[in-house]
Amino acid sequence: MDESKIEELKSFVKSCQSNPSILHNPSLSFFKSFLQSLGAKIPPPPTSGAENGHTSDEDVVESDLELDDSDVVKPDDDPPQKMGDLSIEVTDENRDLAQNLKAKAMEAISEGNLDEAIDHLTEAITLNPSSAILYATRASVFVKLRKPNAAIRDADAALQINADSAKGYKMRGMARAMLGLWEDAAHDLGLASNLDHDDEIGSTLKKIEPNVHKIKEHRRKYERLRREKKVKATAHEKQKAQAETEHVKASAQTYGEVVSIHKATELETRLTTSSKSNQLAILYFTATWCGPCRFMSPLYTNLAAKYPKVLFLKIDIDEANDVAAKWNISSVPTFYFTKNGKEIDKVVGADKSSLETKIAKYAS
Repeated sequence: MDESKIEELKSFVKSCQSNPSILHNPSLSFFKSFLQSLGAKIPPPPTSGAENGHTSDEDVVESDLELDDSDVVKPDDDPPQKMGDLSIEVTDENRDLAQNLKAKAMEAISEGNLDEAIDHLTEAITLNPSSAILYATRASVFVKLRKPNAAIRDADAALQINADSAKGYKMRGMARAMLGLWEDAAHDLGLASNLDHDDEIGSTLKKIEPNVHKIKEHRRKYERLRREKKVKATAHEKQKAQAETEHVKASAQTYGEVVSIHKATELETRLTTSSKSNQLAILYFTATWCGPCRFMSPLYTNLAAKYPKVLFLKIDIDEANDVAAKWNISSVPTFYFTKNGKEIDKVVGADKSSLETKIAKYAS
């Protein structure tokens, strides 16, 4: 087996050990069934979400898969049956003896003596371990005995010897159906039918195909829900990132320039950010129709460039009248000085000297 595949398998097993709940993922139902066929106990799926009145898409899909498992049997846990040694050289005499034992086994099967048939076939396999048909025949007896795991071991051995063994695929498919491994069973029986179709294969396929169809539909539904969930999550993350970007953009300190404020929320964001960084903020209330304001604006812009660590804000009282009302602006231009969320000083009117002096004082 390829080393990289082994490493991938090890990684997957570790994931299952750390989080057994992933075995309840519908896409891994075949693997869960396989583990259960070996007698493994799968921890129940987590129910904390359901207890709180919440269900995930996976919970919904898992709960609505109803299969016909009336013919599924409890996995056999007998010790592995005796296998032949493929390394030995088979003589013509042993081959003939094995053929006679097979004939006896077939007679025992016809008489319903299945355990006797197993004994004859096991002895025959010991004599001729390279015969795929002997393993496949013993597998058919194990199927009759309702021992699917033993049948699968023999079918695997038959297929290892002869990859085109129709009986090997047939018996393994029937055994897998007995374990509820519906898709694997359908695959094996389909291969057997292509190689050598018979009525038993056809009837078994007809019986398990509804379950296979349900599983495929179930998987498609799960995949659709998973994709939809992923799209929603991606959209949510995109909206969240966009909101964070806008927030950062809105709350970022602007150095060396005047920031225009258009609504109260923008001002609150700017003042909150400046307060957290102990930054001096100046609120310049102005209006387009105000002559003194036009006189002060160039100076205000120059001062912003001169004091890049100070936050220079500009509010048009007609555009942001809610802000003007909150700050009780009765005349323009008016300049408020704030720091750490508190008003520390102000300048009312077109007093260039006073504005420059106070900025120099509080910016230091």
